[in-house]
Amino acid sequence: MDQEIIAKLERRLGRLHARQRLGIEGDHEARVFGGGLNFFHIENWNSAHSVIRTALWLAGLYGRARRNAERVVVKENIVAAPRLPAAFEGFTILHLTDLHVDMNPGAMARVVELAQSLQYDLTVLTGDYRGRTFGPFEPTLEGLARIRQALKGPVYGVLGNHDSIRMVPAMEEMGIRMLLNEAVAIERDGQRLHLAGIDDAHYFRVDNIEKAAMGLPHDEFSILLSHTPEIYRQAAHAGFDLILAGHTHGGQICLPGSIPITLDSKLPRRLGAGAWRWHQMAGYTSVGCGSSVVAVRLNCPPEITLHRLRRAQ
Repeated sequence: MDQEIIAKLERRLGRLHARQRLGIEGDHEARVFGGGLNFFHIENWNSAHSVIRTALWLAGLYGRARRNAERVVVKENIVAAPRLPAAFEGFTILHLTDLHVDMNPGAMARVVELAQSLQYDLTVLTGDYRGRTFGPFEPTLEGLARIRQALKGPVYGVLGNHDSIRMVPAMEEMGIRMLLNEAVAIERDGQRLHLAGIDDAHYFRVDNIEKAAMGLPHDEFSILLSHTPEIYRQAAHAGFDLILAGHTHGGQICLPGSIPITLDSKLPRRLGAGAWRWHQMAGYTSVGCGSSVVAVRLNCPPEITLHRLRRAQ
C-alpha cells in the first residue's frame, strides 16, 4: 500500500481512524477473495452479473432496463423546518449518491449535463463512488473528477460501503471536502447551519454520530450526511433536523409501482426511497444516480435531487 497515502490519512483523520478503516478494508478484501460469509453477497458474486442479465433478457426487459439506467431524472424535495435560520430560506442542496462512476458512462454524462444546467447553493455526495466493493479505484477517481468540474459551489461528501478510505486524499485534492465523523458550519448573511457526515455505517461500521455531533449547538439547524439511512434512530435522537442518505438504490429492479424486490438495508420499507420523517427529523433516501452489480433499472429511475430548505410556519 502507498505509504504516502497512509501518511496523509493519518494526518487528516488521526492514526486510530485511518488504521481502523484500512484494517477493516483489508479484512473485507481477504473475505472476498478467500471465502467467509461476505463471499456470498450478491455484489461480490462474479456470476451475479450474468444471472441478472440472462433473467432480464429472457423476460424481454434487458434492453429497456439498460436504457432506463442512463435516464437520470431530477427530483425536488421541500424540507420545511422551524429551526431553519431566515438567511437560509430557499437554500438549495444538490444531492448525488451511489454514482458507481465506473459502471455506466452514459449515466455519468447525464449527471454532468444536469448538474451544469441546475441552480443550487451547495452539493452533497453520500457515497458509493466505486462500482465494485474492492479492487482498483483509479478509474472511479478519474470519472469523479469530471463530475466535480461540473458542480457549482462547495462540495461535501461521505464514504459508502463500496469506497476505500484511500480515495480520500485524491477526492479532497479535487475539491470535495469529506466529512468522516466530522461537522462544518455553513454561514450565510451572519447566520449558520451545520453539516455533519459519518463514515460508512452499513458494512465497515466506522460511523460515530457522537463524534460528528460533538460541539453542535443543540438549538441550531443541522443536517447529517450518511451513506445509509439505517442509522435513522440514532440520528433523530441526536437532534439532527435532516438526514440525507442513499445506499438502497430504491431497489433498482422494482415491480410496477416502484415496489422494491429488495433494499439490502435493515430499515422500514417506507424509509427506502424518497422523503420521510422519524419523530421530529426529516429524512430523504435518494435512489441514486448509478447502478450496482449491473447497469440496469426497472420501475425505479435514477435520480439527482434538489433539496430546498424552507422555514416552517
